[in-house]
Amino acid sequence: MSQQIVISGVGVWHPQDSISNQELVESYNAYCDKFNAQHSSEIESGEVQAMPHSSAEFIEKASGIKQRYIYKKDGALDVDRMKPLIEPRADEVLSHQAEFAIASAKIAMEKANKKADDIDAVIVSCAYTQRSYPAIAIEVQGALGIKGFGFDMLVACSAATFGMHRAFEMLSAGSAKCVLVINPELVSPQVNYKDRDSHFIFGDVSTATVLERAETATSEHVYDVLSTKAVTQFSNNIRSNFGYLTRAEDVDPYGADKLFHQAGRKVFKEVCPMAAEHISEHLSRHDIEPANVKRWWLHQANINMNTLIAKRLLGREASREEAPIVLDEFANTASAGSVIAFGKYHEDLVSGDVGILCSFGAGYSIGSLVLKKR
Repeated sequence: MSQQIVISGVGVWHPQDSISNQELVESYNAYCDKFNAQHSSEIESGEVQAMPHSSAEFIEKASGIKQRYIYKKDGALDVDRMKPLIEPRADEVLSHQAEFAIASAKIAMEKANKKADDIDAVIVSCAYTQRSYPAIAIEVQGALGIKGFGFDMLVACSAATFGMHRAFEMLSAGSAKCVLVINPELVSPQVNYKDRDSHFIFGDVSTATVLERAETATSEHVYDVLSTKAVTQFSNNIRSNFGYLTRAEDVDPYGADKLFHQAGRKVFKEVCPMAAEHISEHLSRHDIEPANVKRWWLHQANINMNTLIAKRLLGREASREEAPIVLDEFANTASAGSVIAFGKYHEDLVSGDVGILCSFGAGYSIGSLVLKKR
């Protein structure tokens, strides 16, 4: 008889510092003015294109974002720097990203009533890791005093759900009894604060979930994982080219193409129907009609994407209660967005209520879990 796998705890942690749309725009516009003044003759001759101003209203209308949390605010708004100032740490000191991960892991473990001895696998799954090796997961495992094993995964904005998929499979196979999945999304260093179309998109946060077999779950809020579903389809429309080959390519290691960039309109046009179809097919496995889904914990990239996807599935706009939005406060937090929504909006559901947790992003990649409240 197959074991029922559950999510028994979720943790959401964010840095203290935040940046409002207005603060971000004032910095960006000041940088534009400086750039345009420095290149006035080239702009006049048509050799260089003038940088356009932005506005807080444009950002909110285009994305639904009102602010974002940031690990280190110093430097990010400095027109002579335009990137956060993060101090390097010695190898023997806990890394920045491990610090992120541990903060949310402790919350999730407390919610799940788990100690270090109860967990035997740690997965750190996110859009970026600050180094190639040793794995952040192994560093976190050691710092938390967890025995067993750990590893990192990179699946861009679908990393959280794909990490949960691996945990589900390990638990189902019996290779682990309790798995901690962590998504330390320290994305601000990869933001191009000089780019009008993307400088406002991302915020820093860390989320974590505890997955285990139902028989060992003791927390107040437990969700059966009815099934998981994943799909990938190659696309260049969302990309970050920073990597170890840069040293050998004799190119600018911090050029615009090495930071996050996307063809936003193409992403919107292609991902929305893909995500709606994915979710519809996943629900149909369980003969669940969209109208009978109590909660939609969707990826938090853009409010207009979420509105359109929910409308395709329900035939109407979803209420904020049905499909919570957290990106107004957190912005796009890569893979963590849907987990933030789940973490903040799951305790009010009652036994038997069904929800779907879904993320989608670069790759393209889409991952989902159909969940049922115990």
